[in-house]
Amino acid sequence: MAVLLSGPVVPKVVPVSQFESAIIANHATVAGRQDWRFPRQSRLLKTDEYSSVFNFRCGHSGRFVRVYAKPNQLMYARLGIVVGKKELRTAVARNLAKRTVREAFRTNQHNIQSLDIIVRIMKPFDKTNVLQVREELLRLLHKSKRCLGS
Repeated sequence: MAVLLSGPVVPKVVPVSQFESAIIANHATVAGRQDWRFPRQSRLLKTDEYSSVFNFRCGHSGRFVRVYAKPNQLMYARLGIVVGKKELRTAVARNLAKRTVREAFRTNQHNIQSLDIIVRIMKPFDKTNVLQVREELLRLLHKSKRCLGS
């Protein structure tokens, strides 16, 4: 049995912060459609890429996460995530942390140009703190634009 839909299916997105609400408004008009993907080109994959960002030494800390940033020669931002087993002992907790970081970056990546970013989880959090972590991460991503001038 086929189900017919009356219009395009659009994912519901509830703005969490002032930064994210502006991004959602801008993002809805990209090429007349929404592009919510997180492609391979938007990720830091190699050890050398991680090392160069850490060695650049431009970082900002929050209560739960630390964000390192380095300008790149590309026209888009790339993300790397570091989650240690000492901070989050279970795989479930580590995966929640990575999903939270990826989602915040994915919905905000069009606002961050030409930066390689590494997010390091510094303090454990769970489902009850996800919104606080997301808000903090968006604030730190916004601050990391200062690394472009270095």
